[in-house]
Amino acid sequence: QVQLAESGGGLVQPGGSLTLSCAASGDWHAVGWFRQAPGKEREGVACFSSSDSSTWYADSVKERFTVSRDSAKNTAYLQMDSLKPEDPAVYHCAVDSDYYCSGYGLAEGDFSSWGQGTQVTVSS
Repeated sequence: QVQLAESGGGLVQPGGSLTLSCAASGDWHAVGWFRQAPGKEREGVACFSSSDSSTWYADSVKERFTVSRDSAKNTAYLQMDSLKPEDPAVYHCAVDSDYYCSGYGLAEGDFSSWGQGTQVTVSS
C-alpha cells in the first residue's frame, strides 16, 4: 500500500488560494481529492489520471480548483483558487494503481491508499 503525506492546508480569506500537496511513497496511476465538512458526507472534488492527464472536477469546484501531478517528485497537487465560505473541510488525497478518472465522479472505494487529511479553513 502506498503511503501518502498531505500538506498545505490552513486558513485563508474568501477569494484566496491554497495549494495542497500529496507526496506518495510508491507508484500510482490516479489521484482523487475528497473533502469532508462537519456534519456532511465525504465528497469527491477532483481526479487526475497519469496516463493521459485526464481530469474530472465536481461542479462545485470546477474552474476554481486544478489537480496535477509532478512525476519527478511523485507528488499530486490540488491548487485551490477563489476559495469560498462553503469550501472549508478536511481534504484527503487518495491514490490507486488501476483506477482511471471518469466523467461520473469519484467513489471512495475506487482508491486503495489514503492520506491523513489536511484542514482548510476559509474565513475573513
